[in-house]
Amino acid sequence: MTDIKRIDVGPRMSQAVVYGNLVFLAGQVAQRAPGASVAEQTKDILARIDELLAQAGTDKTKLLSATIWITDMATFNEMNSEWDAWVSPGNTPGRACVEAKLAAPQYTVEIAVVAGV
Repeated sequence: MTDIKRIDVGPRMSQAVVYGNLVFLAGQVAQRAPGASVAEQTKDILARIDELLAQAGTDKTKLLSATIWITDMATFNEMNSEWDAWVSPGNTPGRACVEAKLAAPQYTVEIAVVAGV
């Protein structure tokens, strides 16, 4: 039986869950940059993803998939400029990006990823 490791466990969700050779991150929002521009929120989220992946014993070179929610498709290029600067060349994950209303109005981007360990 494979152990389950939970990282930053809260009453509603864990920020990351490691099971076998996979790590699943909860959707991340810009906790340190609420209300900032889409670029700044994206940069903050990607830094948090780096932190959580490191805690799980992996990094962005092992990304398998990413789901990105943005509140306005008009900001797609702004978000992508930060994503493209961050993602590991040659190790890009499968990815989906959709427009959606997020849980709180100060957040305009949310990103969830799955990575190998």
